[in-house]
Amino acid sequence: MTATMEQVLKDALALPVDYRLSLAERLVESVNWAPDPEIEQRQLAEVYRRMEEVQSGRAELIPGETALREVREAVAHAR
Repeated sequence: MTATMEQVLKDALALPVDYRLSLAERLVESVNWAPDPEIEQRQLAEVYRRMEEVQSGRAELIPGETALREVREAVAHAR
């Protein structure tokens, strides 16, 4: 990475979380990346499959707070 990019990254990481999220969204949008239609179709099929599992009661759901806590613990242990 160039010195300029390092400084931009350092400045960006010093921003509050909500500003970093907004910046990340704007950077991704600026790439003008078009998803592969086949991949996008498979992703949508997976979303619909999971929605059907939830609606039919076959999926075991957990509260959001529990899921976030488990993810945070897994990330903390991976470091």
